[in-house]
Amino acid sequence: MRTARGSSAAALAVAAALASTAGAPAPHHPPATQLYVAPWGDDHGPGTLDHPFATPARAQRAVRAVAPRMTSDVTVNLRAGTYRLTSPLRLTSADSGRNGHRVVYQAYGYGTAHQEPVTLSGGRPVTGWRHAPDRPGVWQADVGSLETRQLYVDGHRAPRASLGAPLPGKLTPTATGYTTTSRLPLSWHRPADLEVVYRYDYAEGRCGVKAVSVSATTPARTTITMDQPCWRLARTLYGADALTRTHDVENAPDFLTRAGTWYLDRSRPGHHTLLYRPRADEDMTRTEAVTPTLQTLLSGTGTAASRPLHDLTLRGLTFAHATWLAPNEPAGFAAAWSMYMRPGQGGDITALTVPGNVTFRYADRITLTGNRFVHLGAQGLTLTAGTSHTTVTGNVLTDISDGGITLGVLPPATRGTNAGNRITDNWIHHIGTEYRAASAVWNSATRDTLIAHNQVDHVPYTGILSGPSEDLRGLTRRTRILGNRVFATNRLLADGGGIYLRGDQGPSYADGALVARNAVTDSPGAVWNIGIYTDDSSNRVTVRDDVVHDYVASIGGCSENWGNRPVRNIRYTGNYWDDKVPTWLARRPYPGAWPPAPDCGDPQHLHFTSNTLLTRANPCPTHPTCTAITAEAGPRWPYHRALGLGPR
Repeated sequence: MRTARGSSAAALAVAAALASTAGAPAPHHPPATQLYVAPWGDDHGPGTLDHPFATPARAQRAVRAVAPRMTSDVTVNLRAGTYRLTSPLRLTSADSGRNGHRVVYQAYGYGTAHQEPVTLSGGRPVTGWRHAPDRPGVWQADVGSLETRQLYVDGHRAPRASLGAPLPGKLTPTATGYTTTSRLPLSWHRPADLEVVYRYDYAEGRCGVKAVSVSATTPARTTITMDQPCWRLARTLYGADALTRTHDVENAPDFLTRAGTWYLDRSRPGHHTLLYRPRADEDMTRTEAVTPTLQTLLSGTGTAASRPLHDLTLRGLTFAHATWLAPNEPAGFAAAWSMYMRPGQGGDITALTVPGNVTFRYADRITLTGNRFVHLGAQGLTLTAGTSHTTVTGNVLTDISDGGITLGVLPPATRGTNAGNRITDNWIHHIGTEYRAASAVWNSATRDTLIAHNQVDHVPYTGILSGPSEDLRGLTRRTRILGNRVFATNRLLADGGGIYLRGDQGPSYADGALVARNAVTDSPGAVWNIGIYTDDSSNRVTVRDDVVHDYVASIGGCSENWGNRPVRNIRYTGNYWDDKVPTWLARRPYPGAWPPAPDCGDPQHLHFTSNTLLTRANPCPTHPTCTAITAEAGPRWPYHRALGLGPR
């Protein structure tokens, strides 16, 4: 009933707004300046529809030439095709809209039935395939000095060749790596290319191998020497005992036993060879294979806060085929969440954030709508370092190695203002394909952020994460997480959730976080996950009119009472949940799963009002309001259909 009244009120408000403009003269907007780019164009031409430019970089120079005298929007129309970038498209303050107008880069015909498909690609096709002479069933191609961590075959990500099992034998950690009772690693070729994968509850890391040899002291054992400083960082982050639990070993030619896997042979500097074992239906003389070479596709960076990049729109574009090579370094990828460790000064350890393949820093009033972020090797989109009043609406983010969208004050930064950003009506799914401890959206230390009506599904860890990795008190205010549809989270890692909050959210409930009218469901199977997870030092959060069921726990978290870091001041009002608690955790006298001491303490000042318990006999469909919240969550019309989710 509340939903019906709310819908009627909204309809009346819209009608009133329309009535107030009835009979008013239409505002005069000068026609936009139109530039055109096409794969068949010529950068020496005028950039017209009949004689387009050939590259976005040439169009950028043309925009800069007219921007200071803008009397209308300047629109760059990209005709259908794939634009293979040989260097990142770098936008600066000089690429901003002026005089109240915007610079627009869009697919030709954007928003019409005749919109053309446009891809900005940081990849290169792999050609010249031939049978590998010494490996039956494997094909190879010469790729020069190529460095990459991804390969896409016929539009699908191909996994690197892997053992598909932990390091063999009984492992004993040492100061430099392992000894093992297994002799199998001695047979592996190119051991210095190997990566060992570690997977824990909320972290997944990788360290490279330096060498494999017969133990000098115990010939019956094998010595595995790991890369430094990765091994030292991993021991500090995960603990030496945890490192005996390896998950997989990747990247050796000996592992090319499964169809659809690949390996990059770098034994001859400058003359690398790509090896691939095709699937049954793949003919490498006709199959398209693409390797990403760029690490950044597009960056938008102003000059600090005084001269931001501003008033820019990107719409209808596909950003594809970018890699990220930092895990290849000797420091590897000792990681948790979307952070990885590097040695700091004086023996300290610095946390860095996995970068975005598309990134904005010191930017204001940026609009990204109707785009696709796909086949990417880092994070999809990052908004940080003073990026404010940016709108990310109606985009699809999928097949990304790490997270989808990351915004705010990100490690190693500890201060900054990122305000008024809107993340709405996007579909983010199947991210974290390579670095699993990723979130579809990570909002860290921002003000007045709206995360609304997105669909998040099929992610390995957390759906929507709001809060910095460490307490940055005083930076976060008025986060609104509204009407999102979240399901199928924590498919590989535990200790996360559908919507995960941590840290101080503001000085009062009015200035704190509001989590309302979200449907967070259907993510069973983890040892520990929570639908709406208020963890660590969460403070000043209102959880209102949400639907949460079929997680290990619907609500709860670990209250870190040490160091004045308890979970406190959380209001739960009008929610529908099944209030599950895992069997290993005693139920409190109030709803939720709240682990006890010694690891956690009692949450403080929890308030419960008018919440409804869902059971098998009393499921969500028996409540009209619960059904309406679920039905209305996620992308709204018309975004739902445009994203490929079908009609609403």
